[in-house]
Amino acid sequence: MIVTLTPNPSHDRTVTLSAPLERGAVQRADSVISQAGGKGVNISRASVAAGIPSIAVLPAPKDDPFVLELLSSGIDCRPVDHEGVLRVNITISEPDGTTTKLNSPGPTATPEVLAALAASLRRRAASADWIVLAGSLPPGAPPGWYADLVAALRDTGARLAVDTSDEPLRALVARLPASAPHLMKPNGEELASFTGADAAELESDPLAAAGAARSLVHRGVENVLVTLGANGAVLVTGAGAWHATPPPTTVVSTVGAGDASLFGYLLGDIKKQSPAQRLALAVAYGSAAAGLAGTTVPDPSQVRPDLVGVHDLVLTPGG
Repeated sequence: MIVTLTPNPSHDRTVTLSAPLERGAVQRADSVISQAGGKGVNISRASVAAGIPSIAVLPAPKDDPFVLELLSSGIDCRPVDHEGVLRVNITISEPDGTTTKLNSPGPTATPEVLAALAASLRRRAASADWIVLAGSLPPGAPPGWYADLVAALRDTGARLAVDTSDEPLRALVARLPASAPHLMKPNGEELASFTGADAAELESDPLAAAGAARSLVHRGVENVLVTLGANGAVLVTGAGAWHATPPPTTVVSTVGAGDASLFGYLLGDIKKQSPAQRLALAVAYGSAAAGLAGTTVPDPSQVRPDLVGVHDLVLTPGG
């Protein structure tokens, strides 16, 4: 069972263009796709497609079209009543795979909503292999709320994964090891934001990314999965470090690829796979998602971990 929290869900609309985006011009779209989205929702969607039970916890009115869409898709959605109107995120996808995202802030979460979300997670923790805290925080939530949740849920027996960015990520890192989850999934830019490293170097150099990720392991995080876009991903644990290269992929949309990668890792863990196998499955899922339109998640038949190359990384004592 994977329980996901999406504290700032969104209606994701993907506009696909037949030509490069021209600022200030009028362009016709080839297609527009609208999907109920958010990082946790994407992971729950992938989980259901793979036959793994999942519960999606999120703030929304119970009769909101967002909730009804998830339920009709077979996703066990447990909304916490919230009076605000869910945000709309717009993705512009160009023919070469370039994506431009316009994300709105979302409705303000009250202390009562935040407390109800935390209580919902705790009620379901006993049956969960993993609890995933994913995405941005809504207005009204303190930056350290994810750190608070990790500290509050560590005694439940469920393993905790966090995928976030900006202030919530920095607040979580600042409170390590007390707030250390079992898994963190930054990308190169997010890893650079709190290590002081150069983001471009981390994205292009898996060894540098692994060295930066190891600082989190030294501070109590058991596993760090760093997604590097076209350069695959690295995994760092207390037992070692690995780099995986993706199979050839025609990129359609990178939106949601990181969420798919995170699910691939969780799926490998639930299947009791080795670290290298979990990393291969993560990269295979991310690559498959990048080849699909919008935030569409791949099903297992589209995922090819056998085409992913994995090799050990040797980190020196100082880096």
